[in-house]
Amino acid sequence: MNDCILDLEKNGHLIRIKEEVDPYLEMAAIHLKQFEKGAQAVLFENIKGCKYKAVSNLFGTIERSKFMFRDTFEPVKNMVALRNNPMAAIKKPWRYLSLAISAIKALPKKGSFKTAGFEEIQISDLPLIHHWPMDGGAFITLPQVYSEDIEQPGVMNSNLGMYRIQLNGNSYDLNKEIGLHYQLHRGIGVHQTKTNKQNKPLKVSVFIGGPPAHSLAAVMPLPEGISELTFAGAMAGKRFKYDYHDGFCISLDADFVITGEVYPNENKPEGPFGDHLGYYSLQHPFPLMRVHKVFAKQNAIWPFTVVGRPPQEDTAFGALIHEISGSAIPNEIPGLKEINAVDAAGVHPLLLAVGSERYTPFLINDSPAELLTQANHILGTGQLSLAKYLIISGDPEKEINCHNIKNFFKHVFERIDLSRDLHFYTKTSIDTLDYSGNDLNQGSKLVMAVYGKQKRELSLIIPDELNTCEFISNPALMMDGVIAIMLTPFTNYINAKLEIKKLSDWIEKRKEKFNGIVQIIIYDDFVFKPASDNLNDYVWITYTRSNPSYDIYGVGEKTENKHWSCEGPMIIDARKKSHHAPELKLSAQTEKSIERFFKV
Repeated sequence: MNDCILDLEKNGHLIRIKEEVDPYLEMAAIHLKQFEKGAQAVLFENIKGCKYKAVSNLFGTIERSKFMFRDTFEPVKNMVALRNNPMAAIKKPWRYLSLAISAIKALPKKGSFKTAGFEEIQISDLPLIHHWPMDGGAFITLPQVYSEDIEQPGVMNSNLGMYRIQLNGNSYDLNKEIGLHYQLHRGIGVHQTKTNKQNKPLKVSVFIGGPPAHSLAAVMPLPEGISELTFAGAMAGKRFKYDYHDGFCISLDADFVITGEVYPNENKPEGPFGDHLGYYSLQHPFPLMRVHKVFAKQNAIWPFTVVGRPPQEDTAFGALIHEISGSAIPNEIPGLKEINAVDAAGVHPLLLAVGSERYTPFLINDSPAELLTQANHILGTGQLSLAKYLIISGDPEKEINCHNIKNFFKHVFERIDLSRDLHFYTKTSIDTLDYSGNDLNQGSKLVMAVYGKQKRELSLIIPDELNTCEFISNPALMMDGVIAIMLTPFTNYINAKLEIKKLSDWIEKRKEKFNGIVQIIIYDDFVFKPASDNLNDYVWITYTRSNPSYDIYGVGEKTENKHWSCEGPMIIDARKKSHHAPELKLSAQTEKSIERFFKV
C-alpha cells in the first residue's frame, strides 16, 4: 500500500491532508466531496485518536485504477478472455505467450509470519471511521474477509469476499467482538453452513490493505471453485504471500489483519449502515466474530471507501470489474449477448439484458420465447438472482446496447406489450439491502421480456390534462414515454389502491391523451432537474422504492389465468413507505466542518 501511495502521489493521483481530521463523519464527508469532484485519492496523515494513516478514493476513477494496474490489466483481461474463448489460444498463440507468466504469479506462495513485520494491537487502535450520522458504529468498508472450507481446507479452496465489518457500537464488547455482515449468495455462507453442521466455529481472517489488487480480488465475481487469491496474485503481478498463525491464515502483504471465530447460532444486532443504494441498511442480527488477535505493520495504511446513493467509488470499482470480466456471464448463458446491473439504481434493483430469439428461425417471430428462457437462467445465476426488475430485449435487425440506458428503455417502451410482456415472481428472495419488500430478503420480482416490431411512438410531452387535475401535482417528464406525478404521501396499501384506482379511472376517460405514455411514476418529496437530466433520478426512485407485486398498477388492469396485464399506461407507486429505510444525508454541521479543506 505504501508503494502504491508513493506511485500515485508522484504521478498526481493523490493528495495528503496533514491537518487533524475526525474519524467521526469528517473523513467520510471529505471523501464524498473529493469523489464528487472527480479528484485525487486522499491520504489522511493525522487521524484524531489514532496513530495510523488512512487512504480513500483509491479506485475513484477507472483511469486511476487502470494506472495502478497498468502492468497487469491487459494480461489479466486476456486470461479472462481465454477462459471464455479457449480456441483463441490455438488461433493466435503468440498473443497469449505472456499468460504463462501471469499464471505462475497467480499461484499463492507460503511465506513466514515471523519475518512479515507484524505487531499485535487491538481493535481500539484502528481508525474507527464512522461514515453516516445514523450508522451503528465504525465499519471496515474495504475488508478482504477470508474463510476456508472445513471439508477441503487450504488456500486453493478458500473464499475471499468483501463483507462489511462493524468494529464497535451496539452491544459489541470492544476489542473482543466485531460484527460480520454477509448477504445472500456469498461463499462464506457455504463455509459457515458446513462448520455449523459439525458444531464447530468458522475461523475467519480479515485482511485490510496490502496491494490494491487484493481488494479488487475480494469483489471479483469468480466462478465457484476458483480461489480469489489466484486473481489477487495475477492482478498484483506478484504471488499472494500467506502463512498460518494460531491456525488462522494471514496475508503477509496486508497492512492489518484481524483473526477470529464465528460460532454456530451466535448473532448480535449489526447496523444501521449507510449503504450503496442510497439508504441505510437497518439493524438486523448478523454473525458475531469473536476476536482472536489483531495485527498491523509498523507503517500500516488503512484503506477505506464511503458508499451512498450512486455513483460513488464502488461505481468505478464496478466499471473496472466489467472491463475485466464483462464477457464472462454472456458466455455462460446461451443466447445472452450482454447484461448491465444498473449502478444508478443501486445494482440489484434493476438489471438490463440483451438476448436473442433463435427457437423458430423458420417463422416470423414477433413475441418473446427464448428471451424468457434466458431471463430464468439469469435469475438462477449467482448474485444476478437478486435482481428485482429484469428487463430483457433483443432485435434481429439491429444491435441494441443495454449500457446505453436511455436508448435501451426507448427501444423497450416502443415495443412492450403490456398485456403479454410482464411476468411477476411473488414471495421470493431479494437483495438484503433492499427495503422495498415485505421483510428482510423477501419481496417480488418483475421480468419485462420484450420482442417484436415497434408498437407506438413515445410521447415527448406531458399531457396538458395532468396540469389541471385537482389531485395530481408537479408532473415531470422522465424520458420519452415516462412521466412522474405527485399524489398525497403514502399511508397504507388499502388507501393506495383506492388512490390509484381514482387515478386510473381518471386516465381511462382521457385515454387518447396518454397513447404515447408507457409508465407513470408516483413519487413524493423529490425535486427533479430539467427533463434532459432525469434519467438517474428516474431509475433510482422508481426501482429502489417499489416492490413489483405490491406497487405496480395499470390502466385497464386485469388478471386472466393467473397472468396480470393492463391496457396501459402501467403505474408504479414509488412513494416512500413506512417500512422503507431512511435516505442518506450528511449533517449540515459536518458539511460546514469540512469547508476548511476545500477553500480556494
